[in-house]
Amino acid sequence: MKGSTYGRWDTSSIWVPRSIIISLLVSSIAAPEIYQPALDFLYNSLRHSSIYTASTFETWWTVLIYAIIEVSYTYRFGHNPQLRLVNRNEAGSSTASPKPIPKMQRPKKRIVEGLTYIAPLLLLDLTLIKKFGGVSTHDMALSGNYDPSSLTKTIHGTFLAPTLHNFTLSSPLQTRRALPAAPPTSRELVFQLAASLFIYDTLFFAFHLILHHPFFTSVHAHHHNHREINPQITNQLDVFERLGLVLLANFSLNIIGSHVVTRTVFVAVFVWLLVDIHSGMDLEWGYDKLLPEGWASGSKRHSMHHRVGNKYYEPFFNWWDDAYQWVCRTEDKEVN
Repeated sequence: MKGSTYGRWDTSSIWVPRSIIISLLVSSIAAPEIYQPALDFLYNSLRHSSIYTASTFETWWTVLIYAIIEVSYTYRFGHNPQLRLVNRNEAGSSTASPKPIPKMQRPKKRIVEGLTYIAPLLLLDLTLIKKFGGVSTHDMALSGNYDPSSLTKTIHGTFLAPTLHNFTLSSPLQTRRALPAAPPTSRELVFQLAASLFIYDTLFFAFHLILHHPFFTSVHAHHHNHREINPQITNQLDVFERLGLVLLANFSLNIIGSHVVTRTVFVAVFVWLLVDIHSGMDLEWGYDKLLPEGWASGSKRHSMHHRVGNKYYEPFFNWWDDAYQWVCRTEDKEVN
């Protein structure tokens, strides 16, 4: 392991979590029957839970996961100066004199930030019918307070055609969501999760490039307004940018018809990746070290983006950034 005087991380230790992850992925894809009884039991419990079927579940689930992950990263950031990127030299070793910790927001002062995030999402949760893969329009209609026998044809099953709740005195808000009857297989979970993360990574790369256009400078500048990148910067976003991030994540899941359980797992992985790239730390088991070398951007690359602002726009992986850098170099050569 690495301390303040031990140089780089011992890369051999990363093979423990890597081996576990690889074993789980391979077995989930090759032998999904191993996990099916557990998935059946879990989903049957969730499907009959009033909490899980609530229309606002995903919003509150995201808030809970973010609170757990970000607070744990923030604690580690504040108590381990040798991990902070600003205290590392070019060789990767800790500097002798760590820089002071940047001013961090206390929980009480973050209530407004939380409400700003939650408010628009709750508005959508309580007014629009949820449309998930594997759910019939009949069940969607029922969840939206419509009579399926007469109005099912007006409700399109695709998420690309939003449908307002049928507001009445007896049902003034969209309070529940219709769920698929059957659970996913572990193979479906792995493929849907991988595909949705890849799609989001691609879409946000393009969205991020647009945010760095001079016309949108005022929108994205708030996210870059800090002395040192740290876990709390993850959610330091303009309302427009935050809503864009959430909508892109939803699109990435919906376009491939992800199962609702995939969505639940996606939230946890997605939030972890977002906090990790904004952590401002070089962690032994950061996701960029768990993945094959060269695949992931990680905290170092994203920290550099926050410093220079003119490269490394991709959030999680490297492929689109590398291609973009190659195109830029090619154009520079042609000009010169």
